[in-house]
Amino acid sequence: MSRFDADAIVVGAGPAGSCAALALARAGKNVILVERGPFAGAKNMYGGVVYPRILDELVPNWWETAPVQRWVVRRSTMILADDNAFTIDYRTPSWGRPPYNGATAYRPDFDHWLSQQAVAAGATLVTSTTVTGLLRDPAGRVNGVRTDRPDGDLTAPVVIACDGVNSFLAKEAGLYTATDAANFTVGVKETLALPRSVIEERFGVRDDHGVDIEILGGTSGVNGGGFIYTNLETVSLGVVLKLPKLTAQSKRPEEIIAGLKRHPAIAPLIEGATVQEYSAHVIPEAGLSMMPTMVTDGMLVAGDAAALCLAAGIWLEGVNFAMASGMYAGRAAAAAIDNDDVTAKGLAGYTKLLEESFVLADHRKLKDIPGLVLSDRVQSKYPGFVTSVIERLFRVDNPNPKPGLRRIVREERKRAGIRVRDLLRDGWKGMRGFG
Repeated sequence: MSRFDADAIVVGAGPAGSCAALALARAGKNVILVERGPFAGAKNMYGGVVYPRILDELVPNWWETAPVQRWVVRRSTMILADDNAFTIDYRTPSWGRPPYNGATAYRPDFDHWLSQQAVAAGATLVTSTTVTGLLRDPAGRVNGVRTDRPDGDLTAPVVIACDGVNSFLAKEAGLYTATDAANFTVGVKETLALPRSVIEERFGVRDDHGVDIEILGGTSGVNGGGFIYTNLETVSLGVVLKLPKLTAQSKRPEEIIAGLKRHPAIAPLIEGATVQEYSAHVIPEAGLSMMPTMVTDGMLVAGDAAALCLAAGIWLEGVNFAMASGMYAGRAAAAAIDNDDVTAKGLAGYTKLLEESFVLADHRKLKDIPGLVLSDRVQSKYPGFVTSVIERLFRVDNPNPKPGLRRIVREERKRAGIRVRDLLRDGWKGMRGFG
């Protein structure tokens, strides 16, 4: 291995890259972690909640040092239609103590912290460096990367591509088929400043406890969803929008967010807030159907670069898959280096680790959910149908007697233009995914 600059090069110091570098360094490998920003996390934004339990394997008692904002003890799903809303709300104090369930975090802080775990284990972090392409040996195997640095190329028998959504390294390696815009959403987020005491009063939490609200509807007719989550002194609010639907209409994302903020169910939560940050990020949302080949000679793909994300309006997970896939990629790469076989066959242990873990198990289980939640019927008909049923169920029309639930559902289903067979098919698909 002495003819190489390192045993492995990891491109991208997001959660996947830092976990890959950490796993490699823990295995005693010389690993270079390359980041295009001035520090890990500098280029990131995120509109959801971090689920860090996979770090139990890498950073014991991670919650003692990880820079989280709040521990999520309340999870809600809100359905919006016109000026009404229906919310399913769950809360438990057990999520607010070790080992925790999820946390809100500022990604620049969290990603920087995670990269420093890799550095402490022995990884070399190289920042302000853009990888511009792959190097190959005479046999065509990947054996390093080109960079924009004056000193040029970096070589290693294994490269782990963690360069984010729509990975150009994975494409250059021929691991992706043709890109379809329908497989992507764009997440747009505003970070809104409010006093800590106001946030805790409005969202009903105390101390370092927080709330995550996922929203169906309220996106101005563009297929997608919304979210609100609480930080210590800010509230993050945003939307996730299907790219083809967004481009097919005239409203800009900031106009859609403005409409969401005016909704009667949302406006009281953010009244008086000032915008601190506006950011946008493309998200891979098609799951299994858009994943690349994960392994080729001398190279692995992890995190968003491997489309390991579940983003479907009311369901948004990605950082947990990124951290896990990075860790498994690092372990598989270390084993392949030890066995002196970094061909696709020698690196195939990575695919096996993904298969045996929650990473691909969850993607298989929920493979139909993105298509279901982002479908035209669920997006345009179900919010009004559900909220109308609930409104009539609780409305008092005395002296008229209260109609039965079966009658209410039948009448509102017809009013919404939903066929019985479609309702049953969607219900079955949802139960099969979540069941």
